[in-house]
Amino acid sequence: MDLALLRTFVTVHRAGSFTRAAALLGLSQPAVTSQIRTLERQLGRPLFLRQARGVTPTTIGDELAHKAAPHLDALVEIAETGLDEQASLRTLHLAGPPEFTAERALPALSELTGDDGQGLALRASFGNADETLEGLAAGHHDLAITTARPRGALLTATPLCDEEHVLVAGPRWASRISPGKLRRKGAYALENLPVVEVHESLPFVSRYWASVFDCRPAASGTVIVPDLRAVLACAATGAGLAVLPRYLCASALEQGDVVALHEPAVPPLRTYFLVVRTGTLAMPHIARAHEWLLRTATDWG
Repeated sequence: MDLALLRTFVTVHRAGSFTRAAALLGLSQPAVTSQIRTLERQLGRPLFLRQARGVTPTTIGDELAHKAAPHLDALVEIAETGLDEQASLRTLHLAGPPEFTAERALPALSELTGDDGQGLALRASFGNADETLEGLAAGHHDLAITTARPRGALLTATPLCDEEHVLVAGPRWASRISPGKLRRKGAYALENLPVVEVHESLPFVSRYWASVFDCRPAASGTVIVPDLRAVLACAATGAGLAVLPRYLCASALEQGDVVALHEPAVPPLRTYFLVVRTGTLAMPHIARAHEWLLRTATDWG
C-alpha cells in the first residue's frame, strides 16, 4: 500500500474535509479526491461518506485511521528528527488556552528542557478549545490542553485538573458589597455593577451566576479583554467585578489587590483535559510530557 495514499487518507480523516486536507497537504482538492478513490479501489471498500459539508468516515475508515495514524506519525517524527544519534532533542508542539498554558503548563514542561541531551524542545501556541482540538486533529500539535472533552475515537482525553472560580473585585468595589448583603440578596446585590470579562457573552460570570445563584447575570461587560491576566489587572484597578481562576488571582488576593466577594460552600469548577491523537502516546517525547503534566498537576490544588 502506498504510504502517500495513507498519509492523504489520515489527513482527510483528521480534517473531516477534502478541501481542508488539500490545504494542509499543499495539494489540489481533485488530487486529494483522486488519491482517496485510488485507496478505496485498492481496499475494495468505501472509506468516507460524502456529505454537503465535509466527509464522515465509514467504520472501515475509522478502523484504518486508528491503525495507520500512529505509525505514520512515528515515520514523520523520524523524518523530521533525522537518524543522527546525536540529534536526540525532540520537539513537543503544545497548544492550549493562553493563561493556563503560560502560568501552569509551560513552567512545568520547562523542567524537561535542558542541555543534557535528553531534554525536550518546546513550541507552544494559544487558542480556544475548538481551534486547539482542530489543530491537534490535523496534526499541527502533539499535545493539547482544553476545557472541552473531545468526542469520537480520533482524540484521547485525560482529566488533568480542576480549576476553581472566584468572584473578585478591587477594594473600592468590595467595600460597597458586604458579605451579609450578598448572602441575603444573592445576585440582586450585584445588579448593575460593572463587569470585566473576556467576551461580550460573559462566559465566566454567566457560569458563576448559574452555578452559585441559579440565575443569569443582569449586567453587561464594562471592560472586555480577551486575556484573563488583563481581566485581573483591570479588576485590581477598580474597573469592576470579575470571575477568575483561583490559581491566577491567588497572589493578588493574598496581597489585597483584589478581594473575594463570595465564598460559596461549593465553588464553581472547570476541568482541564490533556488531549492527544489516539495512539501517539507511543511516542516517547509525547508520553513523557503527558506523564509529567499529570504528575505535576497533583500539586496544583
